[in-house]
Amino acid sequence: TMEASQERMQKMIEDMVNSLDKDYIRNMQRDMFRCSAKCFDRPTDSTGQIRECVERCQRPVVKAEQTVTEELDAFQNRLRRCTMQCSDKAKDLMDDGKNKSAAESLFNSCQATCLDDHVNLIPSMTRRIHENLQSFQQL
Repeated sequence: TMEASQERMQKMIEDMVNSLDKDYIRNMQRDMFRCSAKCFDRPTDSTGQIRECVERCQRPVVKAEQTVTEELDAFQNRLRRCTMQCSDKAKDLMDDGKNKSAAESLFNSCQATCLDDHVNLIPSMTRRIHENLQSFQQL
């Protein structure tokens, strides 16, 4: 069913985000805080130098969070476009004089296909994010 596909997709996304958090983000945040704390151990630095030091420490985490957000946004946009196409197809069918139940049936099967197709994209998205986060850890 469509609900089952939606739940499966939601669970896969949640699992991916939790995995990324445990495998990368937490360590990067810990390193960022340690690095930032060291910036304040330099008594001869100016306020501006300390701020620049802290910003340098934050860069990998900021990039990592941007990467995850961009990937998830792109994924949602693709899914939204697919769903919009389903809606257009159903509307076209009703405009052709077909009954409402035929249009609803078409929409539901089309949307289920969208969900299944996008569930299949999650592993490659996860791989891309992992590769990016690995490169940020080495900054």
